[in-house]
Amino acid sequence: MARRSVLSIRIVEGRNLPAKDITGSSDPYCIVKIDNEAIVRTATVWKTLSPFWGEEYEVQLHPTFHSISIYVMDEDALSRDDVIGKVCITRTMLAEHPKGYSGWVSLSEVDPDEEVQGEIHLRVELLEGEGGQRLRCTVLEARDLAKKDRNGASDPFVCVSYNGKTQESTVVKKSCYPRWNEAFEFELPDPPAEKLCVEVWDWDLVSKNDFLGKVVVSVQGLQAAGHQEGWFRLQPDTAKPREDRRRGSLGSLQLQVRLRDETVLPSHCYQPLVQLLCQEVKAGHQAGGVHLVTLLDETTTAESRQDVAVNLVKLFLGQGLVKEFLDLLFELELAKPCEPNTLFRSNSLASKSMESFLKVTGMQYLHAVLGPTISRVFEEKKYVELDPSKVEIKDVGCSGLHRVQTESEVMEQGRQLLQSYLGELLDAIGKSAPTCPPVIRAAFRQLFQRVGERFPQHQAVQMVGNMEPAAGRAKEEWLAPLQPALQHGASRMRAFITRLVGTEEEEEGGEGWPCAPRAAVVKEGLLFVHKTRGKGPLLASASKKLHFCLTGEALSFAKSPGAEQRCGSIALANIRAAERVEEKSFGSCHVMQVVYVDEAGQQETAYLQCKCVNELNQWLSALRKVCGNNPQLLHAYHPGVFRGDKWSCCHQKDRTGPGCGQTRHSITLQDWSDPLQPDVEAQRLFQHLHGLQEPLREKYWQLMEAGGAHDGPRGCGEGPPLPLVLQRLFEALQDLERCHRQLPPAAPAPLELQT
Repeated sequence: MARRSVLSIRIVEGRNLPAKDITGSSDPYCIVKIDNEAIVRTATVWKTLSPFWGEEYEVQLHPTFHSISIYVMDEDALSRDDVIGKVCITRTMLAEHPKGYSGWVSLSEVDPDEEVQGEIHLRVELLEGEGGQRLRCTVLEARDLAKKDRNGASDPFVCVSYNGKTQESTVVKKSCYPRWNEAFEFELPDPPAEKLCVEVWDWDLVSKNDFLGKVVVSVQGLQAAGHQEGWFRLQPDTAKPREDRRRGSLGSLQLQVRLRDETVLPSHCYQPLVQLLCQEVKAGHQAGGVHLVTLLDETTTAESRQDVAVNLVKLFLGQGLVKEFLDLLFELELAKPCEPNTLFRSNSLASKSMESFLKVTGMQYLHAVLGPTISRVFEEKKYVELDPSKVEIKDVGCSGLHRVQTESEVMEQGRQLLQSYLGELLDAIGKSAPTCPPVIRAAFRQLFQRVGERFPQHQAVQMVGNMEPAAGRAKEEWLAPLQPALQHGASRMRAFITRLVGTEEEEEGGEGWPCAPRAAVVKEGLLFVHKTRGKGPLLASASKKLHFCLTGEALSFAKSPGAEQRCGSIALANIRAAERVEEKSFGSCHVMQVVYVDEAGQQETAYLQCKCVNELNQWLSALRKVCGNNPQLLHAYHPGVFRGDKWSCCHQKDRTGPGCGQTRHSITLQDWSDPLQPDVEAQRLFQHLHGLQEPLREKYWQLMEAGGAHDGPRGCGEGPPLPLVLQRLFEALQDLERCHRQLPPAAPAPLELQT
């Protein structure tokens, strides 16, 4: 049994953003943080106040996370990026929208006193003495404090206040993981004052001290318990007066956010449901009856159909029945009244399942084919615009010889660039037919066969991208110069599809359709290795770039991508953690550490620098997924490095001492290429079907009456008896519901004191 939280985020667009550049525009992008840890960064949309991103992510989290924050930034080439505003959504707010939140949210101004993070370890107790009771607060340590100084750290100290008196701790220099172990005592008046306040501050020599957060303890509750100890989240100082905050004038974001809390049962609990679905797919469509898939399609709302399609595709991929499932959908879809030009353009379960199938099985193929050209477009950063109303005229040439380009020259240059990119993409696609995954090619062959049987007098290939001559004339006039290239591209795409489905291949495994084996390489790429005092070929080498390759067995490295001989490797079974490194350690916030045990049984750490926050999180996610079942994963680690005689994060002098930060094994970015998780898909299908029992029953009777199988009025309890498949389905759902009711209660959330 496993409890997990999955957060789906889609950042659609922004509007009415303020101008941050002297040109009267901005270059906005978004940073998504989970509990103040950056998870993803969107692309930058240049020179606009109404950017469109359309980026979506799925993040697996620990169930105890607290909030998600989305910061809108303005990218600057020569200075620090400007903060435009932020949106903060708490876990409580997400719980109030179980089906997800979708809409526009106004940006709010970033308040430094609210940008707090981290936890503090306190022990508060009442002491009996000759002079009466005394209140003692022992401040032990803190972790993951906000970084307020330019060196990527803070200089924290603590102020403990009670009954009008305040005591201060010592200042711990350059640390976000300070250790104090200092006790503060106060006389307890009669009656006692209600609250003890513990504030954390960043000490500054010249400027004003920065607020890092606070905790307020109820003394009345302490009198009942006698003492209290634990880690407590630092809270913003909401008691201080706030100036009128700018909200609305900073623009807004259109977001789609959904949180799913899931409890996945052992595999055997889902077997009755999974076996029933598999039997229905194997049986296929039978004339005169109503298929379970038809009932599911008719009763699933448009908002849920995409999720259900993904779950079904992944489930049947794992069961080796995706061929039969797709063929059943093709047959049921073609049995409906339809025209050749409108096939699979509706929001049906068939169209959504085909879309999901292509993403799950073909995303790596798509990246391999289109990736080089798309990378070239972003690397060249050439200006392309064909719309005369949006063309920007710029100076060209060197100093003293520059001239202003005409509008026609800018548009002609853009046309040539677009034709170059289009030609390169079409060449790559045309040559890729032999490398297209066999599972996709077989699906298209099967689809074309079904369509040919249904519409023998029509061509099976629909208009490619609406670029037939009749459709092309309806496009904007300024696209006319590209029309010949687009028409030629459309014919090449038809030829590609014909070639794709024209080659018969022998399918492995006979009946069924086993899921294609997972690629041996999980992730690979160049990473910069920071030199350390460790031993071995990776750690003892000078700082340099190496090519790393992560497989299901090891993390290996070589001097170049094509090198046949690897310099060394780390077995996955020996990896204990994959975590971030503090920015101050190497002057970069994109460094990760891989903690592992070498052949001699000694714990070592490799420090690897990535290019950006997205690459960092992709590597961390990949490592955490393949090492997730290691029995000796660490629960704590050091976010800093050991230099001289101490750790840079907590200043401990014991190199082998326990870590000062919590590991985050459960935080991973989900990807279409992730291994299949049959139990997760079965649990999500159960959650969906559990609320559809009455709609399924009603839809069955309705379809039977429409087909003439049952005439006349139907009263309560009357009508045709439910088919055996629905009876078995309802029994399986009831059994799963009983299993969930018998689960032990969830573990309590971390302590959080009232403010």
